Amino acid sequence: MAQNWTPGSWRQKPIQQVPEYPDATALAATEATLATYPPLVFAGEARRLKKQLANVAEGNAFLLQGGDCAESFLEHGADNIRDFFRAFLQMAVVLTYGAQLPVVKVGRIAGQFAKPRSSNVEVLDGVTLPSYRGDIINGIEFNEASRIPNPERQLDAYRQSAATLNLLRAFAMGGYANLENVHQWMLGFIKDSPQADRYRKLADRISETMNFMQAIGISAENNPSLRETDFFTSHEALLLGYEEALTRVDSTSGDWYATSGHMIWIGDRTRQLDHAHVEYFRGIKNPIGLKCGPSLTPDNLIELIDALNPTNEAGRLTLICRFGHDKVADSLPKLIRAVEKEGRKVVWSCDPMHGNTITLNHYKTRPFERILSEVESFFQIHRAEGTHPGGIHIEMTGKDVTECTGGARAVTADSLSDRYHTHCDPRLNADQALELAFLLSERMKSGRDEKRLAIATA
Repeated sequence: MAQNWTPGSWRQKPIQQVPEYPDATALAATEATLATYPPLVFAGEARRLKKQLANVAEGNAFLLQGGDCAESFLEHGADNIRDFFRAFLQMAVVLTYGAQLPVVKVGRIAGQFAKPRSSNVEVLDGVTLPSYRGDIINGIEFNEASRIPNPERQLDAYRQSAATLNLLRAFAMGGYANLENVHQWMLGFIKDSPQADRYRKLADRISETMNFMQAIGISAENNPSLRETDFFTSHEALLLGYEEALTRVDSTSGDWYATSGHMIWIGDRTRQLDHAHVEYFRGIKNPIGLKCGPSLTPDNLIELIDALNPTNEAGRLTLICRFGHDKVADSLPKLIRAVEKEGRKVVWSCDPMHGNTITLNHYKTRPFERILSEVESFFQIHRAEGTHPGGIHIEMTGKDVTECTGGARAVTADSLSDRYHTHCDPRLNADQALELAFLLSERMKSGRDEKRLAIATA
């Protein structure tokens, strides 16, 4: 156990990005109620994810992490969850083929309700109100009653997370994730894509592989791994009172685990070494993430790694890099070199979303070409440094939204208003997310071919 740590020791530290609840008694009562509720996830599941992430850290697997920017109470429904899960599985199949490695699947779902904000207030038509901080805290409607932080929303977030997890587990283990189904869905995307010819070769090779497997007697009927999959949940653990209430002792190990999600992460705005979020995270045994932005120095990163993963456990810590397409070349190499010099075991993941946000026609958006550019730079830099580009972390939805510009079915600045549904930041739609997977798969396959050629000619 971490020295001098309790689930509530974070309360003695300075804290950023937390709401001011007007009724402290109601807040305490809500947290006390949550503390009596069953865990949403279990310690054994978190340990299984950590083991899989250890494979990523060693270069033997790839991490796909993605999902909603901020989950919504109003949009919670089986169809939305199914569509997201379907798009996510399609991406995973394409990346598995390109990387020739297992893909660890982690959703931003069943808990991604709280959002950090650059300003505490929002001004509209001369009216100033508290900023929207996610449905777990306040409402998106621009009126005074909605924007008052309400602790009872935490109970609603718990119930929605529990229902979402139930459905995800059913999808993952009940046949919906059958590889044959996922491949057929993907072929439908290719058929309708403006870049169908480009993707067909890869899809045909996957089809050939599956046909060969069936010919030698390997099918979903006799091999559970083809019809079932591991799927884990994650979110930014911003609201520490909620997290503390769902922090439980594992009966088999005696260790403390956050049971709100399998993996939780610290945001770029809350990673101060001597503040509350680092204090809370250092004591839980879950796999955790740390967002790394342009302001993070190599020395500060090593200090944070030492605080969050003092035993240098592989799979414990994922560094989620979010620099921007024009800053990644300056920021990433020096962090990689510092981590390598100190011999720290981490997963390197690329978040190409948060550093590439611009405003067009009064809408926040993210150009697809900038997203792709940052991912490509991330891979090139790791190749040059001799390290493993371990994964990607994206904001996406299974719906046909128009929030990020570009892609094969080009979303233009003028079409952003057609289906701009996000409660916070712009997300890739299902087609853009799968297109990103195909493009990334092509590059990973090219990298594998270059590595084999280098070995053969050495």
